[in-house]
Amino acid sequence: MKDIHLFLLLTVLFSCKESVPATENTKAEITEVLPSWKDGESRKSIINFVESITDPQKADFVPAADRIATFDNDGTLWSEQPIYFQVAFAMDAAKKMVAKNPEMKKDAIFNALANNDMDAVLEAGVAGLGKILVVTHTGMNTDEFNKSVGEWVKTATHPKTGKLYKEMIFQPMLEVINYLKANEFSVYIVSGGGTDFMRPWAEDVYGIPRDNIIGSTYALEYVMENDEPVLKILPEVGFNDDKEGKPMAIHQYIGRKPIVAFGNSDGDLQMLKWTDSNSHPSLQVYVRHTDEAREWKYDRESHIGQLDKGLDEAEAKGWTIVDMKNDWEVIYPYEMKNP
Repeated sequence: MKDIHLFLLLTVLFSCKESVPATENTKAEITEVLPSWKDGESRKSIINFVESITDPQKADFVPAADRIATFDNDGTLWSEQPIYFQVAFAMDAAKKMVAKNPEMKKDAIFNALANNDMDAVLEAGVAGLGKILVVTHTGMNTDEFNKSVGEWVKTATHPKTGKLYKEMIFQPMLEVINYLKANEFSVYIVSGGGTDFMRPWAEDVYGIPRDNIIGSTYALEYVMENDEPVLKILPEVGFNDDKEGKPMAIHQYIGRKPIVAFGNSDGDLQMLKWTDSNSHPSLQVYVRHTDEAREWKYDRESHIGQLDKGLDEAEAKGWTIVDMKNDWEVIYPYEMKNP
């Protein structure tokens, strides 16, 4: 179980020309390309990069086959506070299990969950969370787990916003994904979160094919159940897709270096550095959480999604740093309906 604890620690504990007056056409372009972004340096860096590498007449042109974009998920494509949403799923699932199996209350961590004693749950630390994740993520087959996640994401709501977790995705990032796809990019999620946790909902929510979703995994076993083959999820780490694991996963599952990478934490730093090492022109972007009114404000000292070494690297190398408060007109898609 030592490896399980390391996995949890990494993935559970709290990425000079004269100005020309804008014409009606350029104004229209501004509203159509990344419309939820304010017209600042971050937005310009993304658009300028895409325009430069997609124009065959420019020296920076990159063939479509090499236009690979990778995105972290937690904190990059949707919110992640006050706990990773996958942990919220695990806690909800464990509560249901305890309700059906009261004998589980003999264990202090499950008794605390049953009594909604979150202080006791958090005080149990990695070992306590490990028990919750193992009981809710393993010991079943992949179809059973996918069904469990799919049912949860349809109804589960965030304790602060009251919105469905799947509604707490970032509208500006959806626009980036669609903008890149429109310019012949292959878009991937490369996340420390669980592959099997993301695939049941992320394809519909982000429009990224489930086979382009790469994350951490538990080990699997091929077995026959009722004369049918199934993949059983084992309580062992399969692959930890965090930090240096991200370039490894990109190499193994994609086979090409990205030319665009988005993250929000130090866990994404190796992926952005890997992208920066591409022989093609590349774009590295950090999403910085600076909006305590509309989302959350945190970076260097955060217990979750810490952005410290990555922020230093981005500032030193001139990577794009998105300031959520100052760069985004809206945070979530539901704000578009009631501006």
